[in-house]
Amino acid sequence: MTLTTADMDAIWLTIKLASIVTLILLMIATPLALWLAFTRSHLRVWVSSFVALPLVLPPTVLGFYLLIGMGPEGPLGQLTQTLGIGLLPFTFAGLVIASLFYSLPFVVQPIQQAFEQVGQRPLEVAAIMGASPMKRFISVLLPLSMRGFLSAAILGFAHTVGEFGVILMIGGNIPSETRVLSIHIYDQVEMLNYAQAHSLSALLLLFSFFVLLIVYSMQPVRLTGGARA
Repeated sequence: MTLTTADMDAIWLTIKLASIVTLILLMIATPLALWLAFTRSHLRVWVSSFVALPLVLPPTVLGFYLLIGMGPEGPLGQLTQTLGIGLLPFTFAGLVIASLFYSLPFVVQPIQQAFEQVGQRPLEVAAIMGASPMKRFISVLLPLSMRGFLSAAILGFAHTVGEFGVILMIGGNIPSETRVLSIHIYDQVEMLNYAQAHSLSALLLLFSFFVLLIVYSMQPVRLTGGARA
């Protein structure tokens, strides 16, 4: 497989986007997942539903509303213009914002599930021993939840790499600015360049398979059925 300059630009931009989004999401998702895992507030159902919305919402619908929100008349668009940043649609920064919304559940949910599996008991024991809330989080909860964090990082990165609909709505198709790998593959198909589209698609297929292989290999093995004599 021979990669052209355009291919490499799209691959690099995709890796750059996925890396930035994953790092930001880990910082946002950790306190959010902590609250969702242990809160008894009636707002938990509402927040959980909002976080999970991208799982069921068509990407074009999410992209449309983000485009409106970041546009000249939208609240985020008016804020960025007031701050002198300009409008975010069709920029790399706009892709980052859109990807944060679209990949949010893939990072929040694994961390939340890991926190719930640890439970309150280890934290209560640490509190009795005099550990502060921050020390309980760093010394107890974080190490016991590490598999959840690793799964969240891998899934968030991979999901951002595979984005298409939201990216197309917010970023369009600007070389070296918003043309990520999924958009570049679409371009190759439109130009009837099936050989190059096949090579790049196979690359994404292998990447996706190995991501799932890593995630499933980190999950504990569950044995079912009784022992045989």
